[in-house]
This record gives sequence, C-alpha cells and structure tokens, in this order.
Amino acid sequence: MAVAGIDVGAKYAKMVILKDGQPEILSQGMAECGFDLKEAVEEAFNQALAGANLSRDDVTYIVATGAGVEAVPFANDTVSMQGADARGAHFLLPSVRTVIDIGAEMGRAAKCDETGRMVDFVLNERCAAGAGAFIEAMARALEVDLEQFGPLSLEAEKSPPMNAQCTIFAESEVVTLIHEGESKKNIIRALHDAIAERNISMVRRLGVEKDIALVGGLAKNVGFVDAMKRGLEMDILIPEEPLFVGALGAALIAAERSAPAPQ
Repeated sequence: MAVAGIDVGAKYAKMVILKDGQPEILSQGMAECGFDLKEAVEEAFNQALAGANLSRDDVTYIVATGAGVEAVPFANDTVSMQGADARGAHFLLPSVRTVIDIGAEMGRAAKCDETGRMVDFVLNERCAAGAGAFIEAMARALEVDLEQFGPLSLEAEKSPPMNAQCTIFAESEVVTLIHEGESKKNIIRALHDAIAERNISMVRRLGVEKDIALVGGLAKNVGFVDAMKRGLEMDILIPEEPLFVGALGAALIAAERSAPAPQ
C-alpha cells in the first residue's frame, strides 16, 4: 500500500507516491497545467502510478496542496502550500529552517522548526513581477530562449538600475535600456536582481533563519539563484528536484494523517 501528495500549481501538477509505513519515495509524476486542471492532475497521477507499478486502489490516502486543490476532488485532505514546503524541504535537507518557494505566479516563504513543521509564513503580493511568469514574459520581450535566460545573467558585467514593479512597466524599462545600448546580458541580470529584491523583501518580513532552501520553478534558474544569494549575502540550499518539494511534503503529511492512532 502507498500514500500520495499532489501539488497543483499555476503551471504544473506534481505528484509524489510514498511507501506506506516508511518515508520511501516510490515514484513521482508531473504534467503541465492547461485550461483543464483535472486533466493535468489525472496525467500526473497516472505517471506516478505507472512509475511505482501501482493501481489507484493501492493508494490509501492522498493530501492535496497548491492553488488548484479544487481539481483534486478525490483527495482525503488538504494542506497549505507553506506547510507542505516546510515538511518536504526539511525531509530532504534537515538543517533547513527557512523555505522560499517561487513558482509561476506567486512567491511564499515558510519558517519551520527542527521537526519540519511550519511555525510562520509570509506571501508576496500577487504580482507576476515577483514570480516565474515575469521571467517568461521578459525572455519573450528580449527574444531570448528561456533556458538561456539564467546562464546569460551570470555572464553580465553589471546590473543597470531597474525598478520592474510590474511586467508592463518592466517591458518599458527593457525597451529604454536597449535604446540606450545596454547589452542583453546586463539587462537580464538586472531583471533577475529586481525579482530577487522583491522576494528578499518578503523573506525579511518573515525573518531570515539559516539554513535557507529555495524550491519551486525558479530554483532551477541559475541567474535567479545567484541574485538571491547576492541579495541575502548567504548561501542557499537547492534540493535535487525543487519542483516536487511541495508534493513530497503533502505525501509526508498523508503518511502521518493516515497512520493508525497509537494504542
């Protein structure tokens, strides 16, 4: 038998299946969210089941998290994204006390104790300029492949001043910098610095406590990671698969909630 956690975000649905009775990851699945979130959930679920060679009947308890939890009507329970992040990050990196999660449309941070339980959290304003959608929009504006956006940031010679309080204004600033002869690499670094500054401000409202882990889609962007490290003036831990941390945390909570009560 097994338990599972599913994280339905703005861009992807992610699922992790754990072996019941012990914290062993059996498989995981991921599908891109389109207009039909339930379809993405089904695809991620089927991928994970196939990877573990299980049927649906073998999964006894499911906890859902993320912005799209309503797309998982078969879940036994739900948990906040911040709580799931804290549990998942702590399981992978036990020294972590602060978890920063920057996804496609939103950023959040959670503080956890030595057991991985969330003790406090903070959210950024619901604005694309503080999340991954901002990076995607700027890559299109600069006509740069999204996969190259992070690496090019590391090649910059400087970071020109940029406010970038929203995507529309940022595009205007990008056009101005291009007309002034600024290189694309320097502009890209400035964009990463701007989004990092917004999220660092969020984390400081929570209180920075080491060790810090960065999860979510932007944890895979080396330019953003570099900007966060420079802005925080400290190292940041990155799990091997940062996109699945929330789903893993939900699965760990599913294992806990489905366990028989002690006699």
